[in-house]
Amino acid sequence: MRGSLRAVGRALHFPVTGTARGIRKATHAHGAGESGLGKLIELHGVNGAGDVMVTVALASTVFFSVPTDEARGRVALYLAITMAPFTLLAPVIGPLLDRIPHGRRAAMAGAMLARALLAVVLSGAVVTGGIELYPAALGVLVSSKAYGVVRSAVVPRLLPPRFSLVKANSRVTLGGLLATGIAAPIGAGLQQIGPRWPLYGAFVLFIAGTVLSFTLPPKVDSAKGEDTALLAADEQHLHGPHRRPVKRPGLRTVGPAVTHALAANASIRCLTGFLIFFLAFLLREHPVSGQSAAVSLGIVGVSAGAGNALGTAVGAWLRSRAPEIIIVTVVACVLGVAITASVFFSAVLVACLAAVAGFAQALAKLSLDALIQRDVPELVRTSAFARSETLLQMAWVLGGAIGLALPLNGTVGLAVGAAIVGAGWLTTVRGLIGSARRGGATRARVA
Repeated sequence: MRGSLRAVGRALHFPVTGTARGIRKATHAHGAGESGLGKLIELHGVNGAGDVMVTVALASTVFFSVPTDEARGRVALYLAITMAPFTLLAPVIGPLLDRIPHGRRAAMAGAMLARALLAVVLSGAVVTGGIELYPAALGVLVSSKAYGVVRSAVVPRLLPPRFSLVKANSRVTLGGLLATGIAAPIGAGLQQIGPRWPLYGAFVLFIAGTVLSFTLPPKVDSAKGEDTALLAADEQHLHGPHRRPVKRPGLRTVGPAVTHALAANASIRCLTGFLIFFLAFLLREHPVSGQSAAVSLGIVGVSAGAGNALGTAVGAWLRSRAPEIIIVTVVACVLGVAITASVFFSAVLVACLAAVAGFAQALAKLSLDALIQRDVPELVRTSAFARSETLLQMAWVLGGAIGLALPLNGTVGLAVGAAIVGAGWLTTVRGLIGSARRGGATRARVA
């Protein structure tokens, strides 16, 4: 009898322990366990799962629970109260984190703990509709972006032997995407129990993330050999960082290829922010034929997520290619699909645009990472990652504001989206191709 009970216990226990062992084996493969990268992958998965729980709760409160006209006003208020201050705070995040390079684990843990506490505040606000919803949401947003900036600065410290930065970022990003995909339906299920429950789930996840942050290797707190850099590509700054204090520190010595790649990435990030807000209201008002608004949005969301995952996987496979040419190509593809979708507007083309935009965003960001690894001196590389990520987040905010302001006309809206991408592509294509021609034969590829 006792043996039978033990067998039943093992059978019930195996799915959990077996899954945990499988995840640990995958995240720690190829030296990632020894370097500490595996622990960062797991931490990023917890971060993504917690963020999606908060997103489910807020979307149900601010967007789905009220009529379309009222929802648009509430989202506009949400943007005004949260995103507007964020555009002012975002430029401060990178320089502030540069001042505490020895506390990266503490900074990541602090960002997790702040979101855990704010999730508790939000759990009351989503029921009462109190004004505390908006400052708490702003706090969650800022803490989430602060975590992302610190993570970008941490990855170069955890590279396993013979691992490129683009490959490491691909693995971290894929871990976050998989966790998000698992947590999204769980969050939706918790939402059916009550509006508070996804936020309770987020609280548990962020507390776990707080603990996991301190399990990262101590070397992520090391700032040995680092300096501060400015986003400038002029000849005066390309010879090395200025060690004397400057009034406005930023990214220096990044080179023209990095600045052009950053501008192209900003145009894609602006487009994704635009599509999220514009399509959210467009498909709610005019859902896919025969489908509800929630299903229509789900189709577009799954398309974007699948494209993003595919772009991340392809980024690792293309690690020996010229990053400049990859960026030029994927942005051109997005531009072509956006123009086609605006001229021949249909549900299928909207889903295709979401997938291609997700694919391009992932692949272009990995290519930008490769350029930073190749062209930016090591002593300012982590600073470059932190500040470039902050600028990309600001571009997303700008795109979201544009999407919210436009009338709900699919052809006009996607034409505006195409114009956003076109402006980024036309202003950077010549510089990126020129950089690839000048450097392709002399500089080693990022392996």
